[in-house]
Amino acid sequence: MKTKKNSLVKNASVLMAAAIVSRIIGLLYRRPMGQILGPVGMGYYGFASNLYSILLMISAYSIPMAVSKIASERLAKRQYKSAHRIFKGALLYAVIAGGIVALIAFFGGGALLPSNQQNALPALRVLAPTIFLSAILGVFRGYFQAHHNMTPTSISQIAEQIVNAVISILASYLLVRGITDASQSAIRGAMGGTTGTAAGVIAGLAFMLFVYYVNADTLRRQQKRDTHRKTESYARILGIILMMATPIILTTFINNASSYLDGRIYSGMQGMHGIASETIAAAYGEFSNYYVPVINIPLALASASASALMPEVSAAYAVKDRKTARSHIASTVRLTMFICIPAAVGLAVLAFPIMGVLFPTSTEISVRLLATGTIYVIFTALATITGSVLQAIGHPRRAMINAAVALGVNLALLAVLLGIAPQLDIYAVMIANIVFSVVYCVINALSLRKFLGRSSIDGMVYVKTVIAAAIMGLAVWLIYNGLYHVTYRPFICLVIAIIVGVLIYLVAYVLITGTKKEELARYPMGGKLVKFFVLIRIYR
Repeated sequence: MKTKKNSLVKNASVLMAAAIVSRIIGLLYRRPMGQILGPVGMGYYGFASNLYSILLMISAYSIPMAVSKIASERLAKRQYKSAHRIFKGALLYAVIAGGIVALIAFFGGGALLPSNQQNALPALRVLAPTIFLSAILGVFRGYFQAHHNMTPTSISQIAEQIVNAVISILASYLLVRGITDASQSAIRGAMGGTTGTAAGVIAGLAFMLFVYYVNADTLRRQQKRDTHRKTESYARILGIILMMATPIILTTFINNASSYLDGRIYSGMQGMHGIASETIAAAYGEFSNYYVPVINIPLALASASASALMPEVSAAYAVKDRKTARSHIASTVRLTMFICIPAAVGLAVLAFPIMGVLFPTSTEISVRLLATGTIYVIFTALATITGSVLQAIGHPRRAMINAAVALGVNLALLAVLLGIAPQLDIYAVMIANIVFSVVYCVINALSLRKFLGRSSIDGMVYVKTVIAAAIMGLAVWLIYNGLYHVTYRPFICLVIAIIVGVLIYLVAYVLITGTKKEELARYPMGGKLVKFFVLIRIYR
């Protein structure tokens, strides 16, 4: 049991580290992008990217999770031939699904974008081939995750983001250079940004192909050791993938459709209230390109935890070991909350300097969104993990229904808010998103109690985590403001406040929760943290 727990935390930690690095890279390049594109160009880029993300949900995002779950179940029973056949069948599925959705994006994107945001269409068309390639990339990532090897996925994600950042900035700069018309400059700049996304996916796929080539002999030897006489037919495999992937696709789509549908509702209703399309695009650009990427940094940790958790829980559930499955779930949720709760508090408290340092071209809209909207991080993280668990234990339809209910509440609330209080503007989108995350999290938790019985999660641990995070939040606010009034250097003050805040949180967390050395050692960089606490006499 101990080895399995350590393996899960190790895999989650690897994916978390890659997710953090990738998101930080994705966050930092938006600063020069914002300066090149301007607020309207970033708005077009945001509308195109959000629609691209939704189409990607349909064709590619569900594939790693589906392949990871199905293949890990075969690998747990040492059915290596069937696992590899699932990989091949998934590739065929990806080619078909990715190809169809890519064609829809290229030829039908205009109908999918808001009618008053058609200037985002050229940027979307640049992204169309990327959807096809992303579907294939997802199969490779899911197959290696099923083998409990998270390193290839992690490295490919980082490579993808580095290439994306470099090419996005370069292409945007080259495409707007010499253009004097503001509207054309915004359109061409958005196209440059999406060119970087395409280049990043190509880089990630190239790396995964290299990893597969390096491991081909090992995979062949595994298949030779497989003594099972019967192997599943490709027709059966495609049927399993379709049955498994479809609910995951729909769940993933519903989970993320809120950004696309919210954008359409927001743009349409504010347009009906007589607000100019450029003003709408600029406000939505602040929301989608500044606020969302910042809060997505801690949320990437939840996504990484869910990816690591899926094969572990699926494997335990396949051999009817519910106790181990519940233990894995509790460990993953605790690890995720250990990071996401203080992250949410820190982002809210330091919203002003964070936005000012990262995005000098942002306005007070972004600051207010971040200061008031970070509760979304905690509930979305929990919803992501609980939804993945429902899929892992064979109840993807329940996760899909839960997500649909939450989305319905989200959209209805947004329409009501904008209908009766249009002055809320983009903040109405933020409020609706928060309600979506709360509703989805709660009904997922109720479903898990039904299928898995009593949870092994200790609620008091999270109350104590909130207390530790609150202590940290007060400390970083005082540190930042105190230093700023002396130095007037926001970047230096922000870095110092964050570093000291992390140390204060770790000490407060250990003291308040009573976390023992053995438990802390299983966390990311836990061994180093234990040595540090021994040094400062927290542990003896």
